[in-house]
Amino acid sequence: MNEIIGKEYPLKSIFSKDFDFVIPPYQRPYSWTTEHTGQLFDDLYDFMVTQDENDAYFLGSIVLIKDKNQTYSEVIDGQQRLITLTILLAAITSKLNGAQAQSMAKYVNEPGDEAEYIKPKPRLTLRPKDKDYFKKYIQDFGINKLIELNSQSLSDSQQNIMANAQLIQSKLEELFGGNSTTIFEFGKFIVNRCYLVAVSTTSMKSAYRIFSILNDRGLDLLDSDILKADIIGRLPEDRRDDYTKKWEDLEEELGRKYFNDLFGYLRMILLKKKLKKTIRDELTEFLLKEKFDPVRFMESTLIPYADAYEIILNANYQNSQDPSHVNSLLTWLQRIDNSDWTPPAILFLSKNLNKSESLTKFFEKLERLAASLFIRRVGVNERIDRYAKIIAELESDEGITLINSSLDLSEIEIKKTLEALNGDIYPLSTRARNYLLLRLNYWLSDGLQWVDYKVLTVEHVLPQKPSENSDWIKKYNWSTEAREYWLHKLGNLALLSKRKNSEAQNYDFQKKKEKYFKTKSGVAAFAITTPIIDIQDWTEDVVKKRQQEFVKKIKTGWQLV
Repeated sequence: MNEIIGKEYPLKSIFSKDFDFVIPPYQRPYSWTTEHTGQLFDDLYDFMVTQDENDAYFLGSIVLIKDKNQTYSEVIDGQQRLITLTILLAAITSKLNGAQAQSMAKYVNEPGDEAEYIKPKPRLTLRPKDKDYFKKYIQDFGINKLIELNSQSLSDSQQNIMANAQLIQSKLEELFGGNSTTIFEFGKFIVNRCYLVAVSTTSMKSAYRIFSILNDRGLDLLDSDILKADIIGRLPEDRRDDYTKKWEDLEEELGRKYFNDLFGYLRMILLKKKLKKTIRDELTEFLLKEKFDPVRFMESTLIPYADAYEIILNANYQNSQDPSHVNSLLTWLQRIDNSDWTPPAILFLSKNLNKSESLTKFFEKLERLAASLFIRRVGVNERIDRYAKIIAELESDEGITLINSSLDLSEIEIKKTLEALNGDIYPLSTRARNYLLLRLNYWLSDGLQWVDYKVLTVEHVLPQKPSENSDWIKKYNWSTEAREYWLHKLGNLALLSKRKNSEAQNYDFQKKKEKYFKTKSGVAAFAITTPIIDIQDWTEDVVKKRQQEFVKKIKTGWQLV
């Protein structure tokens, strides 16, 4: 039987001679974006400056294939955190000098010890494709050289490493300036007060079974289960059966996962701040006080919030008038890549179920705000702060006015949103790019095309790499500068409902229309795409005019004035 060992370690023990971490070739590429890394950095810094110096920050768990008598540690789960933490420690080291730099550097690289037959080597070895890149720019402390690299020549994982290293560098500068003393204190906090649980076994099969359990693939106890015991247990004995049934009916209606998620949104509504501990702990501290009334909580909070959340999840708002616009907005909101907007949506809907006109105005503004934050890639902390302000306004004595509130975009935010719309759209995340193009398509069709295809492809009309002998160059006079400027803009993009044909992507315009864009070939009649068929020449003027038309349509749709 394979022995399973699980133990909590501070990072100074994780990045030590006790572990020789290796990311095996079969692992997926490093995928943490600047949002993940920015959130981790902010959480660490916030914990350091706000919590007692004896408190520890828990970073989660990693799963390893490792013999207890060997240092070699094959990483099955946890590579994203280990890589990001290595980048963070390397960035901190790069800001230090002398003994301080040497003290921090040993957590990035094993310095070696001849007496113990230990050779100098990196603490973490990445997949073969990224190993040399990571060593050169991160583990050899060459972060500043990353600025000089052409990101287009890098793989996705290498681009993520570069972007995250630059983000951490900028955050260190922003928070600490050139003060090596405070930077070193931050580094000391990370290695001494931040902990990981390392779970190891010698068997691949056993390691993946552990990985499955830790990732909640079984029916482990959820926060909602434990809170149920606490809350129902405080009810008078003659009321427990009744409210147990009500609780279980809500759970069944929403589904186990979404019912558990509801408590995270409920916590945000009640506390209006970023999660510091666990949802269960923070809700318990807030709710289960001496004067806590479980009946009032069930009737005035949990049940109406659950009803509102069910409407939001299924976009099934109903009233005596036409509810279609509200449900359309709820469906668009569900396409956003985060759910930070959900708590104010639950709160407002629960208070205004019979006020269809107010709901329409509220969700129009909420969708515009969420979309703007989405497209501008605003970080999670700023998003949470914004939605917390909206919740506070909703709960104020006056209530939210829907005019000149935190729901509205400021002039600066409108300007930045328009700048994003006029910038390069294609490099956005797939969800952000598709959201924007489908929203535009909806408005171009006057709301008649509500498309939700299983396959959705964004295509460049002017291709990314046209041949020098092609019509793109010879007939339409696309210069290198013009191609670089317009290639990824809205005006040069189209939607398809089939997978890309790599052969057709670089066709000349006339042939591309026949092979790629005509509806008889099976391409969906997207309002953003079908007019291309009637365009004779794909020139810079055509793309510019199309760009202006699209941005104007979005400005009108979201009322960006």
